[in-house]
Amino acid sequence: MQLTKEVIIANANEACKNTLMATLHIEVVDYGDDFLVARMPVNSRVYQPDGVLHGGATAALAESVGSFASHIFIDTEQFFVRGIEITANHLKSVKEGFVYAKATFMHKGRTTQLLDIKVTDDANNLIAVCKLTTISLPKKN
Repeated sequence: MQLTKEVIIANANEACKNTLMATLHIEVVDYGDDFLVARMPVNSRVYQPDGVLHGGATAALAESVGSFASHIFIDTEQFFVRGIEITANHLKSVKEGFVYAKATFMHKGRTTQLLDIKVTDDANNLIAVCKLTTISLPKKN
């Protein structure tokens, strides 16, 4: 049975309860054949001391959306996903609104996956460019 887009998004958001994603209010908002989009509100919860979005919160958003994208595209009955490397280039500051992270696959291998993650603001300004490498490992029975 093929799951609908709405069900996949709802399942992803349900899985985030009581996690870092819930703490940061990260929400999956879109999904397609080769991408996943999540958003995070920019407010004092994710500020650095001078009142702008903290780069660590941006990296957490990027890793969350990228890992979820890898998770959606594997057989979760047999494998689990872990992030093994993330890089982030921060390009612009944000003080309010939302930031959106769109993860797309650059490589979708059986064992490793490489994702390009663009973080934008409400006006579609590029805030950060991230790359995430994930690994799919077999579950032990």
